[in-house]
Amino acid sequence: MRPQERLAVIQRCVVREMARLGQEFTADGEVVRGPGTTAVAVREHPGDDGSGHVDLGFVLHLGRADAPVVWDCAAGLGKTEEEKLANAVKMWATTTASVLVELADGRGVHADHADHAELPGWHAVQGPAAVFGFGNEHLAGWLAEHRVLPALAPALRPQLAGPGPVGVKLFLGGKAGDDVAEVRVNGEVSEAASAALRAMDWPRGERLCWARLFVLLTAERAAGQAASAGAVAPAPMRAPAPAAARPRGLFARWREARRAGR
Repeated sequence: MRPQERLAVIQRCVVREMARLGQEFTADGEVVRGPGTTAVAVREHPGDDGSGHVDLGFVLHLGRADAPVVWDCAAGLGKTEEEKLANAVKMWATTTASVLVELADGRGVHADHADHAELPGWHAVQGPAAVFGFGNEHLAGWLAEHRVLPALAPALRPQLAGPGPVGVKLFLGGKAGDDVAEVRVNGEVSEAASAALRAMDWPRGERLCWARLFVLLTAERAAGQAASAGAVAPAPMRAPAPAAARPRGLFARWREARRAGR
């Protein structure tokens, strides 16, 4: 699939998934525009042909150059490249876009709000966990009953600076003897937070199961102004981000395991 065809497929999927979140988005050139000044940008990675990998940036204030775009990536499975891309966008919408919509909306409909004593001065918005694989009800149940973010706070605190928003993505799972735990802060792997996540007692079964979560942290003084916060105008489809910002190794292991039926 050529880059422009991939872009068109991804944008159509973004429009559909945002509609499920009650948001009207429309493709407009290199971006997908939403209500007010919101938009979603797509960053293309040459060489990802057929991989089902997407890299999406949620813009809170299109055209402003003094605040970040919240970037996140996801991968999806499927029989065709279009199906893989659709599933990747759905994964992103479930875990990440829901948080960004809630940040602007503030009604507690799409994600949960929390102020953790372990992260003083920071407000957290956490979206639903996407749990997939064999026996996923065990991992889903554990995540529903445990407060993961406070347990990671000592490792996260040194990496929090400025008003944010700071995106924290958690990916965990696997099986007993072959588990994976990774935490990324604004796209960069946090070794300390990843080690803290691995040390937690989430269930490791005999067959593969995975979970993905996304949390957005904003300084408390800025949390109430989230709807009007700025973000840089998104870049068009371009060369790949640095390898350190792309968790393809974990997703590759997941895809290979699923194909092998483990």
